[in-house]
Amino acid sequence: MAKKAVARLHEDKGSGVYSKVIKVVRSPKTGAYMFDERMIPKEMVDDYFKSK
Repeated sequence: MAKKAVARLHEDKGSGVYSKVIKVVRSPKTGAYMFDERMIPKEMVDDYFKSK
């Protein structure tokens, strides 16, 4: 039986709470849509979605 993948949102001493963000982007080679998933600090979420 396969194990279930679990994403933990934890507190680090210096940087705070992390959030998992998922952004839909187009591949420059094929033009197909892809998902960009990252774990980033909660304070940087707005900056992540504003950037290309």
